[in-house]
Amino acid sequence: MNEPARDAARWAQEVAEWEADEVAKFLARSPERKAQFATLGGFPLKRVYTPSDVADTPPADIGLPGRYPFTRGPYPTMYRGRIWTMRQIAGFGTAEDTNGRFKYLIANGQTGLSTDFDMPTLMGYDSDHPMSEGEVGREGVAIDTLADMEALFDGIDLERISVSMTINPSAWILLAMYVALARRRGLDLDKLSGTIQADILKEYQAQKEWIYPVAPSVRIVRDCITYCARHMKRYNPINISGYHVSEAGSSPLDEIAFTMCNLIAYVEQVTATGMHVDEFAPRLAFFYVCQADFFEEIAKFRAARRVYAKIMKERFGARNPESMRLRFHCQTAAASLTRPQHKVNIVRTSLQALAAVLGGAQSLHTNGMDEAFAIPTEEAMRIALRTQQVVAEESGVASVVDPLGGSYFVESLTTQYEKAIFAVIDEVDAKGGTVKLTEEGWFQRRIADFAYETALKKASGEKPVLGVNRYVDPHETFDDVELHPYDKSTAQRQIARLNRVRAERDGAKVAALLERLVEVARDETQNVMPVTIELVAAGASMGDVVEKLKGLWGTYRERPVF
Repeated sequence: MNEPARDAARWAQEVAEWEADEVAKFLARSPERKAQFATLGGFPLKRVYTPSDVADTPPADIGLPGRYPFTRGPYPTMYRGRIWTMRQIAGFGTAEDTNGRFKYLIANGQTGLSTDFDMPTLMGYDSDHPMSEGEVGREGVAIDTLADMEALFDGIDLERISVSMTINPSAWILLAMYVALARRRGLDLDKLSGTIQADILKEYQAQKEWIYPVAPSVRIVRDCITYCARHMKRYNPINISGYHVSEAGSSPLDEIAFTMCNLIAYVEQVTATGMHVDEFAPRLAFFYVCQADFFEEIAKFRAARRVYAKIMKERFGARNPESMRLRFHCQTAAASLTRPQHKVNIVRTSLQALAAVLGGAQSLHTNGMDEAFAIPTEEAMRIALRTQQVVAEESGVASVVDPLGGSYFVESLTTQYEKAIFAVIDEVDAKGGTVKLTEEGWFQRRIADFAYETALKKASGEKPVLGVNRYVDPHETFDDVELHPYDKSTAQRQIARLNRVRAERDGAKVAALLERLVEVARDETQNVMPVTIELVAAGASMGDVVEKLKGLWGTYRERPVF
């Protein structure tokens, strides 16, 4: 037996003796709060952790920051060199309305932009479509044409600030508008930084925003990745998103595992075009939530980096370390916010933000205290941003890289997570792969099952939610809660600009480009991005492009999950 094994055995024996002696005597006088302890995700928790709990974790799997397998962080110096990007999401009304919020946040110290779009934009409807009625600019900014994109980023230097766009089924059209805007301004595409979310597989699995069937939708993602790899060297063409998987009710384990399954599907699609993994993988990015279980979230993020590194190296043959570095944006958990005693949400968000930082996030959004009611007010956004700034500038946690590295508990939980993630991946592979199981509802059932279990635990009080099932204030009212107002003139203003663009554009040119779009889309070997960029530059609207391709691909209907 080697020395580490002997050391682990000694500790295991010492713990057994301690439990039989001191612990047993103490429990006889003062029982513990409950019979079993577990993380939010269901991982059993021991009373105490010792070197014996990390005996099966090779020291190389912990390693050093910036070195494979990147458990301790993607970069050697992490926040000692540069604080994470503070990226508060914003989006409401028309482009001018959201532009004002962008500038407000920048003035308060925000270092990156994140854009929310309204439901019509997300689903590819123009603002005057019947399906858009009552939704224009309500829960995000309305974008129909390049003219809207120009107004959205008016006065903002796109070569100096990173821009994230949270959009999926119609993401490639927004990317096309962004490129067309940059070209119109004479900007260098290789200097643009940011991301479109574009992760369509998790839409079918969790968020339920789609247009086309799965196969052509994944093809569009492929085209975004290959286009950006060749023309936008600093831009992330996808943000593989576990956040919405979690918000749909999944376990923390499946949040990570499902993103890795989706990653594999996307990488297979791109490499099938002949592009080597090292040509595009350095710009792949991820989007995760930070939930309430403090240490579980930290371990979850550390395990995600290790799993990603191994997948890219061992499964896809990546040779460039940049291809093995998982970089992720994090958002605190909107699903954890409550209307009752809503100011307590500030505390929840603070702890989640701290866990995200200790877990090594590259950018962070902290939720506003009033988001359980509506789009956050300016005050709520300022407090949320100040929460990040306190963590960054007052807490001291950014002074040491991976300060919890080496913790028996954190390292043990990280390794448990790694093994469990790979177990899910193996199961998906054995059953036919991500696309097949998405179409069959396998991912959807797992999410629904965990969500149901969680709902039962909340109803019974087993999962405490302050203000909801514990410490309830029976006299609380919401009459004095200030809410972000919805401007009823939004739709009228938005449609007026859309009609102006239609009147001024060259209709024959747009029609000819739409026909060419169909020809390109029909040929699997071609990329839809260049012609889409031409279309939006010529004045085509979101709805023009989406509706034209519905004639070729049709629309998606979900298989019911019971």
